[in-house]
Amino acid sequence: MATFDWKKHFEPLLAELAQSGQARWADRLRSQLTHRFDDAPHGDLDRWLAALNELPELSGVETDLERPAITLSTPDGLTALQKTRLENALRGLMPWRKGPFDFFGTYIDTEWRSDWKWDRVRPYLSELSGRRILDVGCGSGYHCWRMLGEGAERVIGIDPGLLFLFQFLSVKRYQGDVPVDLLPVRMEDLPDNLQAFDTTLSMGVLYHRRSPLDHLLELKGTLRRGGELVLETLVVDGPEGFTLMPEDRYGKMRNVWFLPSCDTLLRWLDRTGFRNARIVDVTETTTDEQRSTDWMRFNSLQDFLDPADPSRTIEGYPGPKRATIIAEKP
Repeated sequence: MATFDWKKHFEPLLAELAQSGQARWADRLRSQLTHRFDDAPHGDLDRWLAALNELPELSGVETDLERPAITLSTPDGLTALQKTRLENALRGLMPWRKGPFDFFGTYIDTEWRSDWKWDRVRPYLSELSGRRILDVGCGSGYHCWRMLGEGAERVIGIDPGLLFLFQFLSVKRYQGDVPVDLLPVRMEDLPDNLQAFDTTLSMGVLYHRRSPLDHLLELKGTLRRGGELVLETLVVDGPEGFTLMPEDRYGKMRNVWFLPSCDTLLRWLDRTGFRNARIVDVTETTTDEQRSTDWMRFNSLQDFLDPADPSRTIEGYPGPKRATIIAEKP
């Protein structure tokens, strides 16, 4: 089995945390990374590491973080051999779910058009320049890169999916020393009450939590006083107090627990101590935004809806509708 040199990737962040008053987090994180990569490595680690190492070495790489696709380019272009190696490596990291990305002309059409979500959220965010940001459930880090492009001082994404980490590293390897990291940990792996971030995002996570109020309290604990929460989650129509709890699956997803109405969600935020919570966007998810592609060949939204009535899931529940809420920590 190949060895993943996780220290090369994470030691700078561990040192930064220790020096910035987060030694408790640095110690815990070091132990978690040791366990994930040294003590109990994932069975696909060799394959993902081989794909990452297959990416061609390139110089003079330029990055555009303001386009819909995170774009890497080089003025000299790639040779035919480099293009082949690049695509083989990137396909070794399939399926690509969150994006899109453009690697030197190789366009990765991801399952989700994450740029559409970004366009819905961005107008309502506080100025990101100079802010420290936590992105919970960040996937492959698409929004982390977009926030760096907006001038964020430091961005940390967390997601336990190891494939997402290697997809993220395939971008970062061409960036040099930039203040963006993706940690393969869960929300509950973070120390309580960090109070370390100016902005915390939780998009597409709340409905996967058995205790949504505990998740909101965990998110609040990550924020400094006056910090901003950006929350996006599945909702359903209904009055305050109404919440849908699927009998088993929702859109074929096993781990969906609570889908509140917008007014119920606002009440949850009020009860967990947030202030000035407001719904800034409600959008139905369509098969234009989430679909199978050549880079994600498994079932997608079109397979999760009732073919006789696409406004409902295959189980008969209301189809996916997502609300975005902005709130502050007092």
